[in-house]
Amino acid sequence: MKLLLHVCRRQGIRYADAVAKKKRVVISDPRAIRALAHPARQRVIDELYNGRVLTATECAELAGLTPSAMSYHLRALERWGIVERAEESADGRERPWRAPAGSLVIKSQSSGAGRLAGHAMMRASVDRVLEQFEEIAADDPWDDVSSLSRSRLWLTHEEALQLVQELSDLVDRYKKGRTTAAHPAGTRQVSSMLAVVPTGKPPAES
Repeated sequence: MKLLLHVCRRQGIRYADAVAKKKRVVISDPRAIRALAHPARQRVIDELYNGRVLTATECAELAGLTPSAMSYHLRALERWGIVERAEESADGRERPWRAPAGSLVIKSQSSGAGRLAGHAMMRASVDRVLEQFEEIAADDPWDDVSSLSRSRLWLTHEEALQLVQELSDLVDRYKKGRTTAAHPAGTRQVSSMLAVVPTGKPPAES
């Protein structure tokens, strides 16, 4: 099982320089995955790995917690290298938090709490995409772009791995280095979600 959160936009203090240092954070330790299970942490991780740089106070407002409670959650995520402190803010006040890399990969082959935490992260991601579908106004001129496609394919294990890689490469190709602060006129932020899930029992030769 793998969950990949991509950075699709960047903003804040020297964020582009920061993510250039590391392409992705890979989490496989069940204890680290369990650290992601709290809904408030999932909400903040989604924002930070989508390019935002936020103070604990700003994170608390997003998650509906007090700043002190949010600081506890951020420090817990920091211990596993999931988030990190950014540079000092311009006014010298509260130091913000950021994602230490361009994407977060959650890998879990366990059957315990770590895997359940991974499922919780996936569920939160799917729910957010569904909310975005619902938020589009009926008269939005971009409504014809909104789409959801589901297919059932018969693939070998190697073909399935190739499909995952090609889908990921396709999304990467369309990123084109565009950011919240620097993007061409006429562009708009577009969310995408890719899911590849083997179903049924594995073949005998697997």
